[in-house]
Amino acid sequence: MTWASWLTLSRLLVIPGIFVALARQERLWAVGLFVLGALTDWLDGYVARRFNQVSDLGKWLDPLVDKLLILAPLLTLVELGEVPGWLVFLLLARELGITAWRAQLPQVTGANLWGKVKTMSQVGAVVGLILWPGGQTQALLAGAVVISWLSGMIYLWPRHA
Repeated sequence: MTWASWLTLSRLLVIPGIFVALARQERLWAVGLFVLGALTDWLDGYVARRFNQVSDLGKWLDPLVDKLLILAPLLTLVELGEVPGWLVFLLLARELGITAWRAQLPQVTGANLWGKVKTMSQVGAVVGLILWPGGQTQALLAGAVVISWLSGMIYLWPRHA
């Protein structure tokens, strides 16, 4: 376990707080915790590269924890009736598909540029949905779903053979 991997795992600690804050309709707290978790995604990557702590565990663990951080508030917003479940399902299906594909690869690969764009679009959508619930911000999630599927196809394209 490297410091970078510990930072990745620390991202899990904010998820229960996000659940509680959303249940209590404390939107600013929920966004603050979510953004804190999202910032650790950048920080663990920086630490891993800067201090030569890139590892197969980190390459596997980081995207898994990212998925949990993104899906936890989205599922809560579905439960609160603020986000359509089918949009979250499309996002979940993409994430599970890519995770299953990555699991069968002989060597774990890190995220490409499109994976980073996907994560940023998802983070932006979640922040928007928490702060401004309603139909207009659901377009942010729909856009993130499209970008997510596009990034998944780009990720798989050279590996189809």
